[in-house]
Amino acid sequence: MCDHDAKKPLARFFPPDGEPASRTSSSRRQRLWELPSNTHCPVIGVCLPLGVLRKLVNKGVRGQALADDYEIHVGAVAECATRNRISNLLQDALDQRYALVLLRFKDARSGEAVMLLWRQAIAQGDVAGAFWAALTHPRSDFLVQDTVLREMHMIQHQAGANTRIDQAHYIELQEENAALAAELAQSQQRHVRTLADKARELEQVQAQLMHARAELVARDSKFAFLQADMAELSASVPDLEARTRLKQKLDEAAQRLAARDAQLAQLRQQLAASTRQLDALQAARPPEAAVCEEGAAEAIAAAQLVDKTLLCVGGRSASVASYRCMTEEVGAKFAHHDGGQEHGADLLDANLAAADLVICQTGCISHNAYWRVKEHCKRTGKQCVFVENPSSTSFSRGLRQIAILAEG
Repeated sequence: MCDHDAKKPLARFFPPDGEPASRTSSSRRQRLWELPSNTHCPVIGVCLPLGVLRKLVNKGVRGQALADDYEIHVGAVAECATRNRISNLLQDALDQRYALVLLRFKDARSGEAVMLLWRQAIAQGDVAGAFWAALTHPRSDFLVQDTVLREMHMIQHQAGANTRIDQAHYIELQEENAALAAELAQSQQRHVRTLADKARELEQVQAQLMHARAELVARDSKFAFLQADMAELSASVPDLEARTRLKQKLDEAAQRLAARDAQLAQLRQQLAASTRQLDALQAARPPEAAVCEEGAAEAIAAAQLVDKTLLCVGGRSASVASYRCMTEEVGAKFAHHDGGQEHGADLLDANLAAADLVICQTGCISHNAYWRVKEHCKRTGKQCVFVENPSSTSFSRGLRQIAILAEG
């Protein structure tokens, strides 16, 4: 409140005795200078910010008012008592500023409706526009205006108390903000140091990456040069890849052949040793025992080889007739394969499949024929005797051996 409104009795603000307390006969809103003088101070103080009020006063005096905010406020309140340039400017500014609120209050048809809207504005916390609209409303009588004025007065007191509380809270917030700012500064410093460390680590990693990429490029270049040299070498030597594969196959075949030769030599040594041992045993026996044994062996052979097909692989070509004769004498059928000299491998496979027994003359056959005979007999379980000496005596001894094997 301004000084000239202080300590005035409330009765001064009511109409004189005999005057009506309502203004229901008029539908026009009251103007600022038509309001009671005790309303001018709160209207100017609540409804117009100081910056806006100073601009309006400066516009009204057509210059710059050399006064502080309080003097501007008191001067504007004094001008509201009558209609003049400044009060007109204030009236227009208030109407424009709170046009929407005035439109909302326009539907009120009684003082009770005005008070209801005013209380709603208090509940919502937006009282400036509602204060102006309630005071100037056509249905606001002196009782409504006085009630609104007193409630606004208490709202200002509460606002002042809240302001002091907010000020104390603001000081606390400032102190807290200062502490947080200091903590933030420390955090930022730590963050800056961490970023610097990470930047150095990143530079080191990037340097290592560049070095690794350079090494990779060097290896790729070397590999490309080697590929180019290999392509050039391949172009200079026709069928190099085919020759390489062929050489590899030949090396593998040579290794297998060497292994078979070693095994064949070992078998020949074993056969020779067995033959010498057998010859020694026969030489040590009396002639009568040899004759009896030979007769018994021939009898056994005659019994075991009857109707059997005996295949002789290898041997001398001149002795084939003798082989055939000895075989047929014991009742067996004779078949012959020369061991790869003229007869092919296909014929050997056919003869092996048709034969019941096999005598292989190891001294007169090829390596391929030898391994085919051995593999076939091992796979089929056919009895096979390997004879190193291609003589007729050795063949006869082979007949006796295979007859014994066939008997077992």
